[in-house]
Amino acid sequence: MHWQTHTVFNQPTPLNNSNLFLSDRALYDAVMREGAGWDAELLASIGQQLGTAESLELGRLANANPPELLRYDATGARLDDVRFHPAWHLLMQGLCANRVHNLAWQEDARSGAFVARAARFILHAQVEAGSLCPVTMTFAATPLLQQCLPAPFADWIGPLLSDRYDPHLAPGGQKRGLLIGMGMTEKQGGSDVLSNTTRADKCGDFYRLVGHKWFFSVPQSDAHLVLAQAKGGLSCFFVPRFLPDGQRNTVRLERLKEKLGNRSNASSEAEFPDAGGWLLGEEGDGVRQILKMGGLTRFDCALGSHGLMRRAFSVALYHAHQRQAFGKNLVDQPMMREVLSRMALQLEGQTAFLFRLARAWENRANPEAALWARLFTPVAKFAVCKAGIPFVAEAMEVLGGIGYCEESELPRLYREMPVNSIWEGSGNIMCLDVLRVISKQPGIHAMLQEEFGAVKGQDRHFDRAWRQLQQRLHKLNETQGREVTQQLFLLAAGAQMLRFASPPVAQAWCRLMLDSRGVTPLEEKVRADVLGRATGGVG
Repeated sequence: MHWQTHTVFNQPTPLNNSNLFLSDRALYDAVMREGAGWDAELLASIGQQLGTAESLELGRLANANPPELLRYDATGARLDDVRFHPAWHLLMQGLCANRVHNLAWQEDARSGAFVARAARFILHAQVEAGSLCPVTMTFAATPLLQQCLPAPFADWIGPLLSDRYDPHLAPGGQKRGLLIGMGMTEKQGGSDVLSNTTRADKCGDFYRLVGHKWFFSVPQSDAHLVLAQAKGGLSCFFVPRFLPDGQRNTVRLERLKEKLGNRSNASSEAEFPDAGGWLLGEEGDGVRQILKMGGLTRFDCALGSHGLMRRAFSVALYHAHQRQAFGKNLVDQPMMREVLSRMALQLEGQTAFLFRLARAWENRANPEAALWARLFTPVAKFAVCKAGIPFVAEAMEVLGGIGYCEESELPRLYREMPVNSIWEGSGNIMCLDVLRVISKQPGIHAMLQEEFGAVKGQDRHFDRAWRQLQQRLHKLNETQGREVTQQLFLLAAGAQMLRFASPPVAQAWCRLMLDSRGVTPLEEKVRADVLGRATGGVG
């Protein structure tokens, strides 16, 4: 008697053992174009290692086994520590070994280090996104600490700039590698940090902090940068896990957040019954210090969303090349080919824009580059992070029901997407920042005229969108903040496409993204080009 009910066939294998860097021609070209070609060989090695089944399994395990809060030790003494699955530690080792947390801040950093680091960040985001949070916080805090690290912690610079990951519970000066977290928001204020109530009272050469944080990011960090109200106003404080005498600081972890996504990463609520903190900068200077770090963390949010989008698209495209329906592979079905081509084209423009922004950050000693980064960082945070949510949903549709099941990567990627548009300032906060820059920063209009005017006449859709934006900029209205911010993104990405993509692809991008009257189908030559580049080839 035969009990076999069916044979499994026409089921694509999972995407693994691919090179995440070499399979992405748009990323490769951007790295070469923006000054980090010297890192291409290492990026290819990183891309090969991260694309393995073993690396991808680490990402799954870290999210299937979220961190645990350990409030007390066996004797009943306060511990306030976090226990992670071994997969988390292996992911963190890889991030630190690849210097995603400090590459651009090395004394001997090569020209293009910021661009190279952005590429490494995007590659790691495709494997596991939660572990990027401690890396982002540390990356953003390090340049500030290089300038004004409190004297009792002067020996921290070496381990801050090392390539080692050291999770041991010990004073920072005794460790081989360090992580920095942040504690900004409180229950009553959220993004409105001026309403913070945590109090900081001067006590000799340090301060005593009493209050709370509603989000205390990366609670296992060796120190946190914390906002508190001092006599001179809202100020930024360095709050170490261990005090200079080796005693634990009185930072109490109350609970870990239960989040929609980002489950591998510990986010906590904290109380400061009497915590020791050291002033960074001057009293009342807290918001300015936040803005310095905020630009870096916001850029990372956009990079992270882009990495997640790229992974979702790769999974969908790989599936479509193998899965058959109605006698053809999905990728050869006309409507599916159009959907996938548009997704690939969207990523092309996004990649070009993000790496133009990375180069601006790289050259921020130049006033014009600094102005470009100041304006387009919140633009990127708003537009790219918003785009990610429907983009991953579209990728999920390519797979159909199997893409909706947890065995697929896509549900985890989908849950991960909203966090980048919420943390470090939600959409409206980004748009308000964009309007503030346009209104108050001299030279903005001239910079935009130079940036967009340089490609004038190459595409009618671009020219019309630029005229419309100029009209809005002359009569700025807060209610139009989202439209202005989105238009800035589309024009900046479109300008990059017109400069560097082939004319048919650049014009197809402008028609797709800038023509609000309806989009005609892409030409087959354009489809073949962008889909070929999406798998590492051309044509």
